[in-house]
This record gives sequence, C-alpha cells and structure tokens, in this order.
Amino acid sequence: MKSLLLILYFAVLIGIGLYCRKHATNVDGFVLGGRSVGPWLTAFAYGTSYFSAVVFVGYAGQFGWKYGIAATWAGIGNALIGSLMAWFILGRRTRIMSQHLDSATMPQFFGKRFGSEALKIGASIIIFIFMIPYTASLYNGLSRLFGMAFDIDYSVCVMVMAVLTAIYVIAGGYMATAINDFIQGLIMLVGISAVIYAVLESKGGLMSSLDGLARITDESVTTTPGIFSSFFGPDPLNLLFVVILTSLGTWGLPQMVQKFYAIKNEQSIQKGTIISTLFAFVVAGGCYFLGGFGRLFSDQIDIKANGFDSIIPTMLSGLSDGMIALIVILVLSASMSTLSSLVIASSSTLTIDLIASKIEMSESKKVFLMRVLIVVFIAISAVLALIQYKSSVNFIAQLMGISWGAMAGAFLAPFMYSLYYKNVTTASCWVCFIFSSILMTANMLIRPMFPAIMQSPINAGAIAMLAGLLIVPIVSSFTKKPDKILIEHAFAAYDRTAVVTQSVALGKKS
Repeated sequence: MKSLLLILYFAVLIGIGLYCRKHATNVDGFVLGGRSVGPWLTAFAYGTSYFSAVVFVGYAGQFGWKYGIAATWAGIGNALIGSLMAWFILGRRTRIMSQHLDSATMPQFFGKRFGSEALKIGASIIIFIFMIPYTASLYNGLSRLFGMAFDIDYSVCVMVMAVLTAIYVIAGGYMATAINDFIQGLIMLVGISAVIYAVLESKGGLMSSLDGLARITDESVTTTPGIFSSFFGPDPLNLLFVVILTSLGTWGLPQMVQKFYAIKNEQSIQKGTIISTLFAFVVAGGCYFLGGFGRLFSDQIDIKANGFDSIIPTMLSGLSDGMIALIVILVLSASMSTLSSLVIASSSTLTIDLIASKIEMSESKKVFLMRVLIVVFIAISAVLALIQYKSSVNFIAQLMGISWGAMAGAFLAPFMYSLYYKNVTTASCWVCFIFSSILMTANMLIRPMFPAIMQSPINAGAIAMLAGLLIVPIVSSFTKKPDKILIEHAFAAYDRTAVVTQSVALGKKS
C-alpha cells in the first residue's frame, strides 16, 4: 500500500510538470507563471514553501521537547506574522512595484529600485552562498522516516526525491510548482490533522495527553511542576527568538517574497492572505502542537544518542501502516515543495542577475540556462545531503538556521522599507547586507566567542533581522540620498489609476 501510494503520487507530480510546459517558454512564464497565478495556488505555494520536513521533523521535535506545549506559539507566530502580516504589509506593494520595475527576482528588484548593478550582484551572491546549504538541509528530515517506513537506503530516497523534483520543475517551471504545491498542500493539511489525532489517541486522547505532560518534570530544565503544559513553557525568552526567526524571516526570504511577484491581481491578494493564514495555522500550528507532546514518549527516546530529530519519528513509529504511508507522503510533499521553490529562486537569480547581466542572451537561452542550473543546484544539494548522512556531520543541518538568519537579516529591512519610503539609501542596504552576512558566518565559525544569548544560531538570526529594521533608517538618515528621478520612477507605480468596483474599494467582496 505504501509503495502504491508513493508511485501514484510521483506520477501525478510528473504529469503536472509535463502539462505545464506551455507556461514555461520564456523567463516571465518560467519564473513567475506569467504573473497570472490565482489566490489559491499562490497561497498554497507560499505555505508549502514555508513549511518543510525541517519544520515537521526537526523544529517541531526540538522545540516541542524544549518548551512543551508552549512551542505552539511558534506555529501561531508563523500564521499571524509569517503569513497574515507578510501578505498584508508586503503583498500588494511588492506585486505593484515589481511589475512596474519589471523585476523577476529580489536582486533584480534591488538593482532597479536603487539603480545599482553592484547591489544586485551583492544580493545575488548572498543568495547563492546561503541557499544551497538550506536546500541540502531539506533532505535531512527524510532519513529517519524512510528508515522507519521502508527498507530503503536513505541514498536512494535522496536521489528519487531529487530526480522527481528536477523533472517537474524543469518541465513546467513556476506554474508546475504552484499546481503541485496546491496538491502537496492538501496532503499536508489532511496529513497533519490525521497525525495529531492518531498520536494523541495513542496516549488516551487530548485531555489525557495534557495531564500526562503536566506530570513530567526535568530538573535539568526547571523544578516547576507542570511547566511543559504551561502557557509560555520553561524558557519564554528563547521561545520568543524562535517565533521571531521562523515568522519574521519569511519577509526577507527570496523564495517567499517572489510569490507576491507572480500573483494575478488585487483581489487575489485579499483572498490569498486569508487562505495562507489559515493554512499556516493548521500546518505550522499543528506541527509544533504535536511536537509539544514529545516528552510523553521519553521512555523510547534517547536525545543524547539520537538527537532531537529522532523525537517525531519515534512518536509516529507505533502508528498503522496506512498512517505511516500518509506521513511519508506528507513529509515528502513538504520537502519537495520547498525544494522546488528554492531551486527556482536560486537558478533564476544566478541566470538573470549574474550571467545574463554580463552576457547578451535570448529568452529561450535564459530559460535553457535556468533549467541547466536547476539540475546543478539539485545535484549539489543532494550530494551535500548524502555527505552529511554518510559522515554524520551536523554542519549542514546547523547551517539551515544560519541561512535563514543571513538571508532574512540581509534583505528583510531593505526590501520592506524600499516599498514604503523614498529616502532609503544604497549605503543602508549595503550595511544591512554586510552586517547580517558577517554576523551569521561568525556565529557559525566562532560561536563560543559570542555572548551566551547569541550563541544559538536562532537567536543570532532573529537579532540580525531586528537589527536591520534599525540599521536601514539610521544609515539612510546620514548617507547620500538616492537619485530623485530614479525614486520618482519607482514610486510612480503607486500613482497609476486603478478602476475597481465600489465594493472592492470599500474592502468588500464584489
């Protein structure tokens, strides 16, 4: 049954990729789906790119163990800050200005918004450096689940996932990714709901599970009774940093923001905001809520020997074959949807912002080069994942947190302020780029030299993002102002007359 479901799932993915070939004949179609993607596809593409196996297996298990049921705040933050506020604050303005500037990638946006080729290249290099390790880390959550569900070597799992993702992304581009993301999103919604029910039922239901969690104490953490079933858990400050990194981070990640470039119209953004937020509440909230009950299985889990990644697979190991098959497809869906989004962002950035800016190329050659680079990116990430697995090196998994901190810390503030304020300077963008990149690289290389609160990559990444919100306005206040003609051209995007029905203008459905 498990194998049959997997074969059917793979066949659907490939079929959609081949069907969407007609949308991927030029750069705009391949990277953005012709900027005509509707609210449901865009919202699900946003959500499935957001939540991968890293969240389901890694973060949910680790933070659920550390903070108990309070880890659910991370999922709530993902829904309210990472989805609702991101769509509300960035969605409409990103779509309008990116179309006006004819930019298909985040580096291209910076280059045209500030009239700086160097800024575009700098942003591209940051993405290139920090995206590949993030891509490689997506495979990590699959090893234990496949070991639990199938008698298949992890190397085979990595190769199958890499090849199948490459086929449908190369064939159909963004549109194939968006349609597959919708299907994968439905699987994630059904899967996480079913998994939570099954796991809690195995411990006597919700109230019995909460009661059991309240009775657990860990003197190495705290002597307070019932702390793991409490509202804020044993460590509210570090939990807050988790919420900031995993929620605010989406505002500056290229593969997330790029979804707003492709959406069809204003009404699609309004609907997409609601859909994306509800999706995040169920998937992210569900993942962290499930992880919060990990300590109920402490008699089966050896954290010192097997690490935090063993928590969720152990919780699931006693379920039925049918449920385990659903879980495997759930985690595959989460990983492949995020992987496809990352490789499109990486290949488009390298093609459009670095290579095509130096060499004159036709549209067809650009699309061909992007397809070649997708193969390269997926191959490199697969090789790195296999090296990590074979050598038991944790470097790549740790670098996922570094990657989020570096990219979101570098891009969040410059991008958001650029949509709203005319006086943002090129120098402020550079300071933000350099500060976050150096901070997160140093955190990886010389972590013991950092203050205690910043030795965690999660805390350091959250601080990088928050610091950027101060760096950009402060540096902009005393550095050379941008060219007035250039800025007026960019903000002319908001001056165009848009004819809408009165009900839309009033914020009601037409």
